[in-house]
Amino acid sequence: MRYMIQLSYLGTNYHGWQKQLDKISVQSQVNHALNTALQETIDVVGAGRTDTGVHASGYIAHFDSEQHIIDYEKLIFKLNSILPPDIAVHAFSKVDADFHARFDAISRTYEYSIVQYKDPFSLGKSYFVKNELDINAMQKASNLLFNHKNFKSFSKVKTDVYTFDCEIKKADWHLNGHHLLFEISANRFLRNMVRAIVGTLVEVGLHKISVEEFNQIILAQDRSRAGKSVPAHALVLKNIEYPQGYSDKLTNGKE
Repeated sequence: MRYMIQLSYLGTNYHGWQKQLDKISVQSQVNHALNTALQETIDVVGAGRTDTGVHASGYIAHFDSEQHIIDYEKLIFKLNSILPPDIAVHAFSKVDADFHARFDAISRTYEYSIVQYKDPFSLGKSYFVKNELDINAMQKASNLLFNHKNFKSFSKVKTDVYTFDCEIKKADWHLNGHHLLFEISANRFLRNMVRAIVGTLVEVGLHKISVEEFNQIILAQDRSRAGKSVPAHALVLKNIEYPQGYSDKLTNGKE
C-alpha cells in the first residue's frame, strides 16, 4: 500500500529535509516515527529537498507499507507523540501505487518574510532589513520573472541538474501587518533559487540595482551577477500541488 502524508516542520534544528550521514534531518525523524508506529522498516520519500534551516507548513511525502491503514486519526496521534515538537503530521491518504511525492508535483509555493523594524518575536521567522525598501520597484522586478525560463543566475553553483528552466506561476509582494511577504510559485525550483531571487530583489528595493539591471542579471545566466542569498530562517515551503485531486484526498479522520 502507498500512502501520502502531509506534515509541517520548523527547520531550525535540522540539516534540511533529506537524510544525511551524521546529521539530523527531518526525513530521518519521520522515518524513525513511522518505523516505530508501524513496526516495519519505512523509508519515506519527500517532495524535494529543503535547505538547512528552511521551514515547511505544507510538506508532502509518500511511503509504502505492508499494512492496510484504516484509522488515520490514531496513527497521526501516535506519530505526533513520537516526533519532536518541531515536526507535526497533519493528514494521510491512500494513493495509487505509482504516485510519487516529488515527480508528480505540478507546483510548489514558497513564502519569504521580511521585517523592517527590530522585532524579537520575528526572530527565527523573518529577515530584518533596517533600511527602507521600495516595494513597488521590487514588484516591478518580480513581474519580469514571468518573461524568463532559465534561472541559472539564481542557482547554487555546481549543482547537478538536467536543466535550469523553471516556469514561474506567481511572484507577489504584499504587506501583512509589519511583515513584507514574498510569495512565489513555480513548477520546480533550483537549489537556493528562492533565497537568491529575494536577495537580488532586496537590492532592487534598496536602489542598489535598477529593475532593468535585474532583468540583465537573469539574462546573464551567471550566479556571480546576482545578489547574495538571504538567510534560510525566513523561508517557508507553504504548499505543493498535485494533479488529479491528490491533495483533496488527504484526511485526518477515518477512511
